Amino acid sequence: MNTPHTDNRWTTVIDANANRSISRMRELWKARDLIYLFVRRDFVTFYKQTILGPLWFFIQPLMTTLVFTVIFGRIANIPTDGIPPFLFYMSGIILWTYLSSCIEKTSTIFVEQQAVFSKVYFPRLSVPVSIVISKVFSFGIQFVTFLGFLAYYAATGATIHFHWWAILAVPLLLAYVATLAISIGLTVSALTTKYRDLAFMVTFGVQLWMYATPIVYPMSQAPERLKWALALNPMSAPIEIFRFAFLGNGQIFIPAIVAGLVITSLLAVTGAKLFSNAEKTFVDTI
Repeated sequence: MNTPHTDNRWTTVIDANANRSISRMRELWKARDLIYLFVRRDFVTFYKQTILGPLWFFIQPLMTTLVFTVIFGRIANIPTDGIPPFLFYMSGIILWTYLSSCIEKTSTIFVEQQAVFSKVYFPRLSVPVSIVISKVFSFGIQFVTFLGFLAYYAATGATIHFHWWAILAVPLLLAYVATLAISIGLTVSALTTKYRDLAFMVTFGVQLWMYATPIVYPMSQAPERLKWALALNPMSAPIEIFRFAFLGNGQIFIPAIVAGLVITSLLAVTGAKLFSNAEKTFVDTI
């Protein structure tokens, strides 16, 4: 009687000692269907049981912009370099909202997903990647809202200049902000497996960081002795470039761009390393 031939070759080998940096991108590509499901889940179910639903995508930036316009534009009377205050604040808020929402969501991955992570294996990095992608849709909705107000102000005679070459760089700006957000989120999520109180500091830290970023004031209004500190802020350059592209006013400092790229690269390497180490041992420490 013939014995059926059995193929003993493995299709997937999971090795705790393997060099994860080499195979990580390949794993993510193979898990693209899973990432799609995570994106769909985050985008569809987040507002599923809310009264206003997707309208929150419009309400959040609008309310924040109105508050900033009244407090900083009318009461504090902070100059906006000739740009209508509403457009000035909204241009910074929509980019910052994307960053902050990605950081806050990715910084608690191990805590929120521990039940799933401890039961089945899949590329853990697919979760933060799906968060960053799902937040792009939120940014897109808010960006269209910004373009609507931009068209309204332009039609009413406001002085607005476009720089098309800078507009073409907006996808690169978004990719840069996404990289910065996921890098910080991975670092915090890895550290929260041992130090839970870091999760409570994320929201507070992001708020403080916002006021150290030229969102409520133009970079041109900062004292000369402090501009070097703003240049070291990795979010200063993208916000100024975004305003320069759509509003025609903004200061582009090459040192700020270089500093942002260097800092973001270092954060990306650090975050990936810490996340890789944490995913091997988080079950024992969380």
